[in-house]
Amino acid sequence: MCLVIFALIFGPRFVLVIWWLLDMARWSATFDTFIVPFLGFLLLPWTTIMYVLVAPGGVTGIDWLWMALAVAGDFGALGGG
Repeated sequence: MCLVIFALIFGPRFVLVIWWLLDMARWSATFDTFIVPFLGFLLLPWTTIMYVLVAPGGVTGIDWLWMALAVAGDFGALGGG
């Protein structure tokens, strides 16, 4: 049980850091400032991952569904499922 909680808390944040280190150009194309991705790292990591994935081409159509699922995943992780 503790391993699952640890993975839910630190897993997406680890992905964010590695992705930022490997593809800084995509992050620069997605965000203008440092504060928004930093707040996403702290508060809504799954939503930040999904936004970086879909935003450079514009969030349209089915992308809104993916964003809603990411927000639900964040709230589920914060609320303990």
